[in-house]
Amino acid sequence: MNTITIEGQLRTAFGKSATRQLRSQELVPGVIYGGAQEVNFSAPAAAFKKLVYTPNFQLCEVKLDGKSYRTILKDLQFDKVNDELIHVDLLELVEDKKVIANIPIKFVGNAKGVKDGGKFISKMKSLKVKTFPKYLKEQIEVNVDSLELNGNVRVEDVNVPNYEILNSPRIPIASVTLTRQLKQEEAAAPAAKK
Repeated sequence: MNTITIEGQLRTAFGKSATRQLRSQELVPGVIYGGAQEVNFSAPAAAFKKLVYTPNFQLCEVKLDGKSYRTILKDLQFDKVNDELIHVDLLELVEDKKVIANIPIKFVGNAKGVKDGGKFISKMKSLKVKTFPKYLKEQIEVNVDSLELNGNVRVEDVNVPNYEILNSPRIPIASVTLTRQLKQEEAAAPAAKK
């Protein structure tokens, strides 16, 4: 799994003025929680780009004063005016403690319904899962080979070992719908028989 490394420093000063001063130096304040203790830190804004501006799920290793923390991204805050990153929340991975994460879906295979002239529509980009850190992976592969015309793949159809999927089981992940051309052909077929 891809891991981004961010080097930063522990925060000693807190409050609005201290935070404002950090941001003026192009540093982003952040917090790491979920481990033995909560860790407040700051790191250069540029260091977060590969972690924040990507659809990929990846691990983040934060190095602070000689100590290293394995984490995943949990929350972000952006400035309402200039859209700059202003705060990051990271969850520390503890081996024997389950974590909740949003893992991107990757559709594999060719839907039967598309071969029959339908259109494939992806309805979800990721699944919310609960698992131990050692089972985390970059994406969940969903095979759509058997997806028929007007058919759906639902959350309940996805089975990943060691994952508890937290999304509602009946929600469709992807479907194959009739195209306008197929609808016109079906409408014309009964008329031709008369």
